[in-house]
Amino acid sequence: MSEHVYKKLELVGSSKDSIQDAVRNAVAAAGKTVDNVEWFEVKETRGHVENGQVAHFQVVVNVGFRVD
Repeated sequence: MSEHVYKKLELVGSSKDSIQDAVRNAVAAAGKTVDNVEWFEVKETRGHVENGQVAHFQVVVNVGFRVD
């Protein structure tokens, strides 16, 4: 197995629908401008409430990418 070096970006993803979609949105955004994205970790989960109902889900994620 080769040895790799990774760098982490911290991003906040959001979605009206779900925590999973918030993660997907953050990872997809990172993939548009960063090469070699290989993993993510969820650090925080939170949301926004309007009129007593969940309006948005938010996740803070670290997205890891391999340094060439």
